[in-house]
Amino acid sequence: MNDQEDSNRGSSNPTLALKDEMYLIEGESAFTYLPIIRQLQSKGVKVISFGIGQPDFVTPAHIREAAKDALDQGFTGYTESQGIPELRQAIVDYLNERYGAGATVDEVLVTPGSKTAIFMAGAAYLRPGDEAIIIEPSYYAYAQVTKFFGAKPVFVAMDFQPGRGFSLDLTKLETAITPRTRLLFLNNPHNPTGTVLSPKAIDEIMDLAQRKRIIVVADEIYDNFLYGAEFRSTISYSGWRDYLIYINGFSKTFSMTGWRLAYMVARREVIERMNDLAVSVYSCANSIAQKAGVAALKGDWTPVKEMVAEFRRRAETLYSLLKDVPGIEAYMPQGAFYMFPRVSRLMKALGTSNVSELVNRLLYGKGVQVLPGTGFPDKAGREFIRISFATSMENIVEGARRIAEFARESLGG
Repeated sequence: MNDQEDSNRGSSNPTLALKDEMYLIEGESAFTYLPIIRQLQSKGVKVISFGIGQPDFVTPAHIREAAKDALDQGFTGYTESQGIPELRQAIVDYLNERYGAGATVDEVLVTPGSKTAIFMAGAAYLRPGDEAIIIEPSYYAYAQVTKFFGAKPVFVAMDFQPGRGFSLDLTKLETAITPRTRLLFLNNPHNPTGTVLSPKAIDEIMDLAQRKRIIVVADEIYDNFLYGAEFRSTISYSGWRDYLIYINGFSKTFSMTGWRLAYMVARREVIERMNDLAVSVYSCANSIAQKAGVAALKGDWTPVKEMVAEFRRRAETLYSLLKDVPGIEAYMPQGAFYMFPRVSRLMKALGTSNVSELVNRLLYGKGVQVLPGTGFPDKAGREFIRISFATSMENIVEGARRIAEFARESLGG
């Protein structure tokens, strides 16, 4: 806690007397760089951004047309808080056909984005003094939600092997469980590393959750971004209703980040309570976006397949360009659209232990934006950077060239 926070809490101005937890949460690092990039661009600098993780593809035309039709038909009012029936049916059909989930429409809650679903999972289960296990490096929202509800994030670091990337030691995961453990946040395919946990690892995690009676909050938003890796969904297990809160959405698969549309799946009794919470928090998801979501799931998936194929080419290109660059410990991502290479040697050469300093030097010196690994808490990312290859092949080639140039200059090569 800093002096300003202490001052605010003692202020005579009631609006500054924020609850303690408001000072524990932190913003997303990807968004903090946007004004810096705009400033550099205003000075004529061509910035290559490997920052925010969103597909650089326009939402497919048939999905946009469905939204236009909904608008033309005047479908602009409130909908059911749980989501329109045809969208929930489309979600169930997708999960049952692809994963054999056996889900029903009364086990689905449509949300305005997956972050809302993550927040609601925390709101529903986390009590002060509880613990939530977070596999790190991690998507930042899990820790923020945990802290906001008075619980403690317990971080379990993945292991890194140069050239091969990240893996999870299940023994470390089990050791982290205590009687206070309430939730386990599981993101697979994984942001920020691009790792896809093996089916065997998922088997063990789900078995562990069942044995230890903890709830897995599974965020599978990248389940269609796979580059040769075998993927097993948590909702494919027959007993999922007893220990799973499943989250997925439309932002990545259908390049619908701005539409704010996602969903949660859980047993019917849980969804009934979540639905009551939804009424109080956001009333319902956007009506027009929901109609578009039906078209996305039930329409032509060719644009999705083409986009994923392009992302695979980008992953392969990025890896080929960085794998021999000194000071960049690169590896081939297995899923999502991120690489999380270690840069400890470059940090040492630059005389810094703060990866954000390296990131800033790269940005101001070469016009390339990456994200510091410290933005993916807790400590596992201190010597890493996240590179999002959700940008054009031209930018990937040019950006990798500049990174390589930066590395050679830093190392005196």
